Amino acid sequence: MAQLTIPCMLMRGGTSKGPYLRLTDMPEDREQLAELLMKIMGAGHELQIDGLGGGNSLTSKVAMVGPSRTPDADVEYLFAQVGIVNRTVDFSPNCGNMLAGVAPFAIESGLVYATEGKTTVRIKNLNTNKVIHSTVQTPDRRVEYGGDFVISGTNTPGAPIELTFLDVAGSKTGKLFPTGQKVDDIDGIQVTCIDAATPVMIVNASSLGKTGHEAPGEFDADEIFMQRLETLRRKAGVLMGMGDVSNMVIPKPILVSPPQTQGIICARYFVPDRCHKALAVTGSIAIVNALCNEGTVAQQLVQSEQGRVDFKLEHPTGFIDLTAHWQHDEVQSVSLVRTAKPIFSGLVYLN
Repeated sequence: MAQLTIPCMLMRGGTSKGPYLRLTDMPEDREQLAELLMKIMGAGHELQIDGLGGGNSLTSKVAMVGPSRTPDADVEYLFAQVGIVNRTVDFSPNCGNMLAGVAPFAIESGLVYATEGKTTVRIKNLNTNKVIHSTVQTPDRRVEYGGDFVISGTNTPGAPIELTFLDVAGSKTGKLFPTGQKVDDIDGIQVTCIDAATPVMIVNASSLGKTGHEAPGEFDADEIFMQRLETLRRKAGVLMGMGDVSNMVIPKPILVSPPQTQGIICARYFVPDRCHKALAVTGSIAIVNALCNEGTVAQQLVQSEQGRVDFKLEHPTGFIDLTAHWQHDEVQSVSLVRTAKPIFSGLVYLN
């Protein structure tokens, strides 16, 4: 009996990696789709030995791209976070790093025609129903991957891909501050619950007995700390109106601390059961919005000034630079630059 195959392109997007698939090849039913993605990634084994996953949350991600059904976008993008040992698929978050590969994949797949020099692709994220503009280098109307732009957390430079996130407030909850407050008290700990590009819980590292400059492995090995952080995260989820988030990867916890070098603030981002070795794009956008709003845990920590435009955020492997675009004293959009790298294109075999 012939094996089922699905076209696939494996890419590094930002500091993540995973297969890029066509939405038209995927079942519309979410349960069937989840089963298919678990097979593709090899969920249920710590090495994901029977699939494309790399045994790490940053390499167990899937991007699915298809034609847009609305006039405000060129393509639609559905993201899935696939479990490693656990057979789970979470469609609730967005991933800004995998997003970096969406426009190149859309052009390579013929969903979008490239223009000479640069091509801007309007992407509607189906996880959040928000639109992101992605501008890629397309000399001779072909995607240019090579270049000298370096992002922290990778070891290969590439051509810059500019991502502009529009209307980032309330990506999942409909409100920038879902609890109605800029600071909440959870078990005696002050936290900021903010939803900008993705829902997060921001905590001053010192309030949990940490410097905030620890290596990711140190956090992962501290079981007592990780359990406490998860307890806070689940309670934050309830406060944010998201209900029981024990089987969801959002809201993401973020520890913030004073910068060590030239950044405005230092961050440790959790995914959520491990500390990210860099910083998620969506998480960095949430931090920027917190820094732009007086009275949040992040703003109070570093006394960020209202109206600031440029932000350099420190993370375990370097920095991420973002630009806030203001209008009527509010942040309307946030831009940053990523890179992407194609690794292979072919067929995924399914048993």
